[in-house]
Amino acid sequence: MAVHYPHPIIAKEGWPHVAIAGFVLFVVHSSFGGTWSWPFWIIFAFVLQFFRDPGRLVPLVKDAVLSPADGRVIIVEKSFDPYANREALKISVFMNVFNVHSNRSSVNGTVKKIEYFPGKFVNADLDKASTENERNAVVIDANGQTVTLVQVAGLIARRILCYAHLGDKLKKGERYGFIRFGSRVDVYLPLTAEPMVSVGDKVSATSTVLAKLPGLD
Repeated sequence: MAVHYPHPIIAKEGWPHVAIAGFVLFVVHSSFGGTWSWPFWIIFAFVLQFFRDPGRLVPLVKDAVLSPADGRVIIVEKSFDPYANREALKISVFMNVFNVHSNRSSVNGTVKKIEYFPGKFVNADLDKASTENERNAVVIDANGQTVTLVQVAGLIARRILCYAHLGDKLKKGERYGFIRFGSRVDVYLPLTAEPMVSVGDKVSATSTVLAKLPGLD
């Protein structure tokens, strides 16, 4: 099933950065020629790749909880979900600067709670990032099941963007946020969920099934 995506291949959050990098490149290349401009070509290429945001296909898998982010799985364990006050299965996906940083809903459901917490900017690959770093939690009622998605800022991330609002009905694969530069997303699921990934696995937002949770739409 295709995801209807209203933006071009470059994320809307990246347009100003692409424009600035392109303008500086043009000025340097026009004024000093190719010898001086090659570092700015590298910067321009990096900005383009960082803000890329391709459309994705939702896998037709029953009871699937989809990955909310591109990156590498760094945690699969039983943990406590402080946002929904429960024991949960926690799956964390770490994004480096070369991953797509658009965040997408893991399930179909209604947003029941949104909490933002200012905090530190330690390496998002560390366990303590979940509780100490700047973060934004979205708690979703997915057909009676509670799924919590937490955007966590990283070492150089300085901006978490969340476009979901209380009462919004999200669809699997729907874009709901963006994190600039290295970061992570923590997913908290009911203990009845069956993980389909392991630590070290590389995953793609929307395309990868993180877990199966009986009773989802």
